Amino acid sequence: MAALVEAARDGDQLAWKMIVARYLDLVWAIARGHSLDHCDAADVSQTTWLRLYEQLPRLREPEKVGAWVATTARRESLRISRQRRRQRAELLPADCPSTAPAVEDSLPELVAERDRLFWSAFGDLTPPCKRLLRALMADPPPSYAEVSAALGMPVGSIGPTRARCLERLRAHLLNLSAPRGREAL
Repeated sequence: MAALVEAARDGDQLAWKMIVARYLDLVWAIARGHSLDHCDAADVSQTTWLRLYEQLPRLREPEKVGAWVATTARRESLRISRQRRRQRAELLPADCPSTAPAVEDSLPELVAERDRLFWSAFGDLTPPCKRLLRALMADPPPSYAEVSAALGMPVGSIGPTRARCLERLRAHLLNLSAPRGREAL
């Protein structure tokens, strides 16, 4: 394995592909083992490979690249898992789900207001974020390779960029829906 790492350091694309092929299933198994969904597991995978690519010239023990990849995938899985738990805790009510009909069924104006807030927040995003999120929301969902080709982005940056764009969208939504003090009364 050390020889492959050395070759990849020297720019050998085949060596890089062989490293990725060797450890790809391991990275996915680690991410899925942390109960991450497919999209989050894909983000873990992309971030892991991006970090390896960035750190490849500085790896002190190239023969232990597998352990490095596993550790990075585990840390990234834990980071995303914690982030998702925080988001769920902020967005979900603490009590049990109600069996009553959804509010949206009885209040169409609430749906219209929700949609207005969403599109207003979406409009505040940067054009690159808008393009990326629109591309990823296509039906059927495109592969990251297709998104990469369509937007001219490296595959390894799609997941992390997606996460940042969604976090910005969430922040805009929270800002738009927050009460404004006395003037809101």
